Amino acid sequence: MRTRSMIPLLGACALALACGQAAAQSKVDPGKREYDANCASCHGVLGKGDGPNKPYLTKVPTDLTTLAKGNGGVMPVARVYESIDGTKTVPGHGSRDMPVWGQAYRIRAAEHYMDVNYDPESFVRGRILALIDYMYRLQVK
Repeated sequence: MRTRSMIPLLGACALALACGQAAAQSKVDPGKREYDANCASCHGVLGKGDGPNKPYLTKVPTDLTTLAKGNGGVMPVARVYESIDGTKTVPGHGSRDMPVWGQAYRIRAAEHYMDVNYDPESFVRGRILALIDYMYRLQVK
């Protein structure tokens, strides 16, 4: 009798294990999510600088897949961070009057956290570093 009552329990355990494995295989990639939402329209899905907005830009978007190659094989993390954050002027991104991603992320953090005590710089840094990590994975070898 005990064996029969164990069958539904074992079936439930097997189903839970299968669902857990499926969830683990479909992991979230915050860097890719940021890239797809904020960069792909100009830099292209693969980072080659061929996004759908390219014809409307005054300057050709950078091929993000060659950042490391153009820097002696090393990803120029600090330079890329400054470009994304807005602390470095990037002609293709417009003047400093135009908000670049650092300022946009600060606004998003304020909207998201509202009355909760939080560190906006940590929020911005996490988003930008996730984005740089994704861009690193796009680099040509």
